[in-house]
Amino acid sequence: MTIPYPNTQPVPAIAAVTPPSGASRPRVTFLGTGYLGATYAICYAELGYEVLGFDVDADKIAKLNAGEVPIHEPGLDELLRRNLAAGRLRFSTNIAETAEFGDVHFICVGTPQRADGMGADLSYVEASVTGLAQHLTRKALIVGKSTVPVGTAEWVEQLVGKHTPADLGVEVAWSPEFLQEGFAVDDVLRPNRIVVGVKSEWANGMLYAAHKGVFDLAATEDREVPLVVTDFATAELVKVAANAFLATKISFINAMAEVCEASGGDVTQLAKAIGYDPRIGNRFLQAGLGFGGACLPKDIRAFQARAQELGAGEALRFLHEVDLINLRRRTRVLQLAADLLGRRSGPAGPDLSGTRIAVLGATFKPNTDDVRDAPALAVAALLHKAGANVHVYDPQGMENARRAVPELTYEPDMAEAVTGADLVCVLTEWADFRNADPSHLGDLVAGRRIVDARNCLDPALWTQAGWEYRGMGRP
Repeated sequence: MTIPYPNTQPVPAIAAVTPPSGASRPRVTFLGTGYLGATYAICYAELGYEVLGFDVDADKIAKLNAGEVPIHEPGLDELLRRNLAAGRLRFSTNIAETAEFGDVHFICVGTPQRADGMGADLSYVEASVTGLAQHLTRKALIVGKSTVPVGTAEWVEQLVGKHTPADLGVEVAWSPEFLQEGFAVDDVLRPNRIVVGVKSEWANGMLYAAHKGVFDLAATEDREVPLVVTDFATAELVKVAANAFLATKISFINAMAEVCEASGGDVTQLAKAIGYDPRIGNRFLQAGLGFGGACLPKDIRAFQARAQELGAGEALRFLHEVDLINLRRRTRVLQLAADLLGRRSGPAGPDLSGTRIAVLGATFKPNTDDVRDAPALAVAALLHKAGANVHVYDPQGMENARRAVPELTYEPDMAEAVTGADLVCVLTEWADFRNADPSHLGDLVAGRRIVDARNCLDPALWTQAGWEYRGMGRP
């Protein structure tokens, strides 16, 4: 039976269904145990579900089964160890075991940007769905969580139909994720909404049962979790549309920073003033180095590519400028560094040879160890390419940064990084950097010059301590 769309309800009233395994509540699997899948698997075990995480990476699975989280995410380590000990959670490299175990299988693999263009690479989705489908022996629900181009769910349905007997009745649904790195545990346990794209009452009922732990927790905490029940295409579009909107908002205030720099305005005061307008709001209006990470950059590019394929490319042409504004912020830091160091820029950019620069921050945001498309690390590489002797420190991302950009020098702490530096660049807004003592650091450096690329420092405090200060879009 086709259910009506759209259906948004804070307190769902959905008919109960019996899991095909016969268990009292659905047994859930998460295929792909990277940032997304590992976090969901651990948190769903915490909600009381029987959970199996699957991955082809044997080393990663061994670490998870030993109680080691392969990523830095606050609170996740403790939850992993607790639920392994409780017997609700385990991890496997055996796809047949995974297929036999689960009633609801969540696809959580990566969808990186294709090497030959802006579109999303769906090869991991195809491999996981095909591998799972070939081993299913009873009815199950396969649910996409990965961020994908619109139309992927219909394609996954075709893959499932090709690789499973029709009499099994395996169905497909889509339920996008909305995790923020550094806040992911709460984003799973206490989401601000759940979106599901389904085609049948049975799929809707199974997905409700798979999320009932979330609704039950909300009820005990006197909260509501809105549930949006919709079609495949809308469910797929929700995540990329949200990311495109956030990226646009970030690039807008960074564009205003460029205007402020040209006119003498202060973008932090401008953002505060327009943020009081409830139609705009102040979130994501912090001008600085721009966005990065594993989602926003590649998602807005894939969104543009898919719109072009659908004949709607003109509608998203503005996202190209959003991307360009974001990338310009990185070269702006290079310009500010050259200005503070008294180096002129030629056609190939500034020559910073003979200078020592301390870079504070390598991850794309604080409270994570993720350096994928990190603006901080990209700027550090630009400074190095310009001839500077670059010394980097980050509270959590050192090992990942060293693997990504091995030519930089990595220091064990902030003091070592800034010692003897002609210039300090704050590129990730870790609390350690925001709260640093400018007088103490001033005793360690060779020159009291600082670029605050995240506008996270108090300019007056640093100026009073004798530092030459440059922010982004600030006088």
